Amino acid sequence: MPGVSVRDVDAQKFIGAYAAFLKRQGKLQIPGWVDTVKTGHMKELPPQSVDWFYIRAAAVARHVYLRKSVGVGRLRKAHGGQKNRGSCPSHHVDASGSVDRKVLQALEKIGVVEISPKGGRKISQTGQRDLDRIAQTTVAEDEEGED
Repeated sequence: MPGVSVRDVDAQKFIGAYAAFLKRQGKLQIPGWVDTVKTGHMKELPPQSVDWFYIRAAAVARHVYLRKSVGVGRLRKAHGGQKNRGSCPSHHVDASGSVDRKVLQALEKIGVVEISPKGGRKISQTGQRDLDRIAQTTVAEDEEGED
């Protein structure tokens, strides 16, 4: 089915499929601190999933695909959450910049994103091709599941 892009696929299904692809490919460089680090100071514990770095990388790749140019600050805001301040009202807190920076650097090493001349990162041609191919297989799997 021609003409399927990442925009045509449900975000959760696409991120899961692309994370599985990244893990299966084995090229994404995983830092040594992924089992102990928190993803933001609003969190009390580190992520419970063993594959959380692959899932974050897939989410970042999709985010960069959907926008022209994305920097670490914008990703921090997108992955942030509410901080529980006890009896005080909750407030939005940005996520860890180090995690998003390392994800972007890892995606840049495998050629999914590249540095934009206007600042930030943009999706590369090979990255766009890979993401569209995963989106197409995800749509095909959904259609097979409906039958």
